[in-house]
Amino acid sequence: MNLIIKNASNIITCTDSISDGVIENGYIIIKDGLIKSIGIGTIPSCLCDGNTNIIDAKGQTVIPGLIDSHTHLIHGGSRENELNMKLTGVPYIDILESGGGILSTVRATRELSKEQLKDKSLKSLNRMLIHGTTTVEAKSGYGLDFDTEIKCLEAAKELKLEHPIDIVSTYMGAHAIPPEYKDNSKGYIDFMCEDVMPYVIENGLGEFLDIFCEKGVFSVDESEYIMQKAKDMGFKLKIHADEIIPLKGAELAAKMGAISAEHLLAVSDEGIKDMAKSGVTAILLPGTSFYLMTGKFAPARKMIENGVRVALATDYNPGTCPTENLQSIMTFACFGMKMTPLEIIKGMTINAAYGIGREKEIGSIEIGKKADLVIFDCPNLNYIVYHFGINHVDKVIKNGEVVVDKGNLIRK
Repeated sequence: MNLIIKNASNIITCTDSISDGVIENGYIIIKDGLIKSIGIGTIPSCLCDGNTNIIDAKGQTVIPGLIDSHTHLIHGGSRENELNMKLTGVPYIDILESGGGILSTVRATRELSKEQLKDKSLKSLNRMLIHGTTTVEAKSGYGLDFDTEIKCLEAAKELKLEHPIDIVSTYMGAHAIPPEYKDNSKGYIDFMCEDVMPYVIENGLGEFLDIFCEKGVFSVDESEYIMQKAKDMGFKLKIHADEIIPLKGAELAAKMGAISAEHLLAVSDEGIKDMAKSGVTAILLPGTSFYLMTGKFAPARKMIENGVRVALATDYNPGTCPTENLQSIMTFACFGMKMTPLEIIKGMTINAAYGIGREKEIGSIEIGKKADLVIFDCPNLNYIVYHFGINHVDKVIKNGEVVVDKGNLIRK
């Protein structure tokens, strides 16, 4: 079955081909899961046939499927019990010492079976899909031992085959130092590089490697060592960089040829220049800034003005940003980082596609690309961001098939 979307008030192509990427009163023709034709006005009869489903998008806006390029999808437990402590200003180290923080999530993740992790993650994927996400990057990093890290990556690989959302897997054993290696970071680094990373590559469980380069976690030198080992094995590189202090993580990302640097609240001017020059995608996470109540956001405007490709993501995780909804992130990006609606949509589509190495397949509405699309019940682009706090999705199309209709999930 082929698909035609007609009478769309606005099609936001996320390219610069027509009216700066915005087509009014447009149509899209989809065949065999790919975009076959895009145009304005009446659909040429030669492009239609009897085996076609037609969607009338009058009064609506069509964009590429949203791409969540930074999540910690696979994990056990939740941490709502820490909320009141955060609100009263209890320092994170005290939360950690009381049994909370990241290590509580590590314990919860280790306790769950692969099937239990999949069941929990499936609910999150469904929430993502009904809010317009069609591709998601999923990091491990809440196991920190061999069995649990592999269990999480296997869960992600299996979910990719079972759910409409495409999942891009990232090994992030370098998320924290586990209790077993307290005061022995070198031993843990050797364990990752010698035992876990080769297994991940050999079994096709992770395309990317990510590392938390931060004071008290992994130093710049340690990060470079791990990244080089990963690169030699065939991993593509990502890095949690300059989130809290300017540690020159962005500069390291550029030096190592990383696909992306992520967080970047404390990025230096030199780091911004290096990312722009080397083509590193900055993946910014304003939902985390909002949730942590620091009042500090990544300098998105400075990055954009200096030629850095800026993507946006949820950072979905149980401790610092427990949301699967990219539409909420639009609000934080607009009012927290002063990004325009078009910059925001591109940050969740074509720029996010660059951030996971999928820019040739998804992220824009172009002939030959996958027909991953979202139809918002909004008259124009600005309205999507302007009217916040609700789900604007009418339909989600994945590989040319409608998987969400009238905001409701369709499972075949």
